[in-house]
Amino acid sequence: MTDINTAVKSPAKSARRSLPGSPFLVAARGGRPARVPVWFMRQAGRSLPEYRALRAGTKMLAACFDPDLVCEITMQPVRRHGVDAAILFSDIVVPLVAAGVDLDIVAGTGPVVASPIRSAEDVAALPTLDASQVEPVAEAVRLLTSALGDTALIGFAGAPFTLASYLVEGGPSRNHERTKALMYADPTTWHALLDKLADIALTFLRAQLAAGVDAVQLFDSWAGALSLKDYREFVLPHSSKVLAGLADAGVPRIHFGVGTGHLLGAMREAGADVVGVDWRTPLDTAVTRLAAVPGFESGPVVQGNLDPAALFAGDEVVRREVARIISEGRAAQGHVFNLGHGVLPETDPDVLTKVVDLVHGSTR
Repeated sequence: MTDINTAVKSPAKSARRSLPGSPFLVAARGGRPARVPVWFMRQAGRSLPEYRALRAGTKMLAACFDPDLVCEITMQPVRRHGVDAAILFSDIVVPLVAAGVDLDIVAGTGPVVASPIRSAEDVAALPTLDASQVEPVAEAVRLLTSALGDTALIGFAGAPFTLASYLVEGGPSRNHERTKALMYADPTTWHALLDKLADIALTFLRAQLAAGVDAVQLFDSWAGALSLKDYREFVLPHSSKVLAGLADAGVPRIHFGVGTGHLLGAMREAGADVVGVDWRTPLDTAVTRLAAVPGFESGPVVQGNLDPAALFAGDEVVRREVARIISEGRAAQGHVFNLGHGVLPETDPDVLTKVVDLVHGSTR
């Protein structure tokens, strides 16, 4: 077995499968596959009865560190829906927990941090991550690359800003007031925190790459709470560090945030090969904004962006919205169909399967 501590320093290309026929990978690299590829953020999880049955009695974080359970949960939506990519079942706080941060995922609340970070001393005490600490995740990736056949596997991590928000606030927040206060009042401490979190995210993603994931997604779920000016000053350098640190892996790098229509150009500048777009911004509008970013030889590749709530509106609405998004996506160099955020827990899984069929049945 490859020594993962060595492998993460330079993601091993030998661990990666050759999937030349993957519609997802073709589109993510700016090509035009025979069909529009589709997968869904949070496609594995609470919307599936088989997931709820499997997870009964097992806490979220325990599940994330069980390779066999991770493999099975990741495979469930691939079997049920026929999506073009699987996304590793995990959580953005997994590398923090693995490093030794005292936090838990509380049902109905989300991540809760026992001792929030509020000072330079707190930042200095934040542990670093060694790849050996996420070996169960790497083992799950190895199991999945064997089980998935020709279906691509996406690994992921939380971006430094979103991880920082949880650590500083102590949990989920509507206004991110403590986070922004630290950012504005003590930029030196802020940048030290995000630099450490960038290293943690990078180590986590490199471990997944060394184990064989075919693409990666960097989630900056809460970056939309920032102005473009603040994003450029306080966030962009650290997201760039993560994405640039993966460039030698040769896999598509997806960057996604919620409410980030005004940040799309900057998110592409950070090093994204594919920019995820939430439902608030039409894809053709997003393409125009992304195409205005200088320094890129090829046109933008986008991912998205059906409103998750539209899945509750009936067949006619779903058909209309799927057709609209596919039409708008033609403005891009490449388009990966997805939701504009994650699958909502109460979503009927049969509707998701219908969306896959509609997307696959569409003509370019």
